[in-house]
Amino acid sequence: MQVKVWGEYACFTRPEFKVERISYPVMTPSAARGILEAIFWKPEFRYEIRQIGVLRFGGQQAILRNELTSKQNKNPIVIESARVQRTSLILKNVAYWIIAEIILTKRAVDPAAKYRDQFYRRVERGQCHHTPYLGTREFAAYFSSIEADDVVQPVNMDIGTMLLDFAFIEDDSRQEMEFLRHDETGTRTAAGFAKPLFFEAKVENGWLRVPKESYQQLYALEGQHALQAD
Repeated sequence: MQVKVWGEYACFTRPEFKVERISYPVMTPSAARGILEAIFWKPEFRYEIRQIGVLRFGGQQAILRNELTSKQNKNPIVIESARVQRTSLILKNVAYWIIAEIILTKRAVDPAAKYRDQFYRRVERGQCHHTPYLGTREFAAYFSSIEADDVVQPVNMDIGTMLLDFAFIEDDSRQEMEFLRHDETGTRTAAGFAKPLFFEAKVENGWLRVPKESYQQLYALEGQHALQAD
């Protein structure tokens, strides 16, 4: 599966910088997965990102943003007392070529080709479940089919450690969050924690390639076994 995404601004936050938001120079696999799921998703499959091509590298821009120090919960937040200003180093005018694969789960009864065709129809019509975004929700992403004149930039870059995705692990002794679990029995609410997974990232000739074995590690942590699509 292939799709082109672009936007005026993007921020794929590096976790090692803690409070200040500093973007990776290119899109992360987790951000790419989020865009695909915004366009089309069902519990019968998962997306695995294979490659991300840099169509437009863009530039960097520093901005000052208002953020909140607390999360919304049952108690209301007084904005004036929870607001802080933080600097962000973001990307401007970027475009990417996402190549992904549909991986069927045990809930799947239809072939992967059916979901692939549904995805492409939605891309052609510009349909999405919710507005996709480039890293943070305020930076909307646009998407379309790959065209003949779309060419990746011949750039090479050693990025280093990059976020792959989060494994949502059920654990009764460490109930830090609740999340939905989609398995062969249906959809249920589970409790546990999220564990970030990383990989050594490198852009070669404009392509960021994601190691397939990293997703097997993610499935093992979640205690799930995905079925490889034909």
